[in-house]
Amino acid sequence: MKRRDLLATSCLATAAPLLGAAAEAAEDQSAREFYELRRYTTAGEAQQQALATFLQQAAVPALNRAGVGPVGLFEELEGEKAVVFALLPHKSLESVVGLQGKLEADAGYQAAGASVLNTPKAEPAYQRIESWLLQAFSHMPKLVAPEKKDSRIFELRTYESHSEKMGLKKIEMFNDGGEIDLFRRVGLQAVFFGQTLFGTQLPNLTYLLAFDDMADHDADWKRFLEDPGWLELRGKAEYKDTVSHITKTFLRPLPGSQL
Repeated sequence: MKRRDLLATSCLATAAPLLGAAAEAAEDQSAREFYELRRYTTAGEAQQQALATFLQQAAVPALNRAGVGPVGLFEELEGEKAVVFALLPHKSLESVVGLQGKLEADAGYQAAGASVLNTPKAEPAYQRIESWLLQAFSHMPKLVAPEKKDSRIFELRTYESHSEKMGLKKIEMFNDGGEIDLFRRVGLQAVFFGQTLFGTQLPNLTYLLAFDDMADHDADWKRFLEDPGWLELRGKAEYKDTVSHITKTFLRPLPGSQL
């Protein structure tokens, strides 16, 4: 074999593991969904109900036609009826970027939602929209829709960290540390786990849990908090101080929600 051929073969052999690792990483990224979490603030119950009707009758069907779904529509379990949450699962980042264009070109959506889409300045359909973009965790790359029940409630949890390093460490705790596996073993029903890429209160992660009712919620969390596996995991020094603040919001599905 000539020297240049030997060198080429040697370089290919050296590069193969790196190329393989890069391909594997790219495949892992492509398998993970993206979630847009929207929080609509309204002026009160009447405006909230009108917005919820628009989302149910016009937005959800159009989002499904655009390849987005299952779409979750929620209101807070307690408090004034002035907020609507919408969860939009995307298969890719291209879906996130291209969604607005698809909705603008959807004649059915424009017609069905005209009363909200064309609302005058003096009579807005909502006050403001806050939006967060999340990427699914590697150990739960796709959303898992729970069985639909009339009494179903959800708990939306956001874990803030005091630094990006600690935020990534908490995500590692869920993935490689085994916390997601522990959730599954004790019966906590996760809908999704997501790292917040864009939004407020960064760095943070957000996840959504489903429960039959509040009694089921309390029993599931009690079982988790008393589990020896959790007691061992939370005692590991490497995961100390990964979370600086937790926000918990209890939600109920609105009519038309696909979750």
